[in-house]
Amino acid sequence: MGTKKEEYLSKKRAVELWDKGIIKEFEVGTFKGLQQIHRYIFQDVFSFAGKIRSVNLAKGNFRFAPLLFLEENLKIIEDMPENEFSEIIEKYVEMNVAHPFRDGNGRATRIWLDLILKKNLKKCVDWQKIDKMPYLQAMERSPVNSLELKHLIKSALTEDTENRDVYMKGIERSYEYEEQNDIDIYDIK
Repeated sequence: MGTKKEEYLSKKRAVELWDKGIIKEFEVGTFKGLQQIHRYIFQDVFSFAGKIRSVNLAKGNFRFAPLLFLEENLKIIEDMPENEFSEIIEKYVEMNVAHPFRDGNGRATRIWLDLILKKNLKKCVDWQKIDKMPYLQAMERSPVNSLELKHLIKSALTEDTENRDVYMKGIERSYEYEEQNDIDIYDIK
């Protein structure tokens, strides 16, 4: 399947999450909830949608959680507190390090993060306010020091959690971070 088709199909599912209210049915802050998001968005794209990866992963010089410890790590992450902004971002950082799926982690995990923020702080991220390179650099450094990431995300928080436009533009930006920006989310029918 080509990248444009993958982008179209998964973006279409991301739009459905909001438009059909499916996003409100997912568990918040759990690995199961992240699996639900991943499975739904990528069901037409990946045979492994929503399934824990069966291989070790690396990106550049960074190795994600080893497969041997992945399930144990996911249980630990699930039990992490998420009452305050700092705790939520630490949980998000750890889930990124776990990288539980073969592909699609970032796009699914950013939605997962927004759901946690919405539930616990009555806010979400206006991803349009976070440029790609500073975000990716902060994510890369976040396992060692998450202050930069916390600053970026905190400065982009909004209380406009029920605004479809904030969600759609967030999905659009999320795909831009992953070099998938050929299809405008507003053109998807």
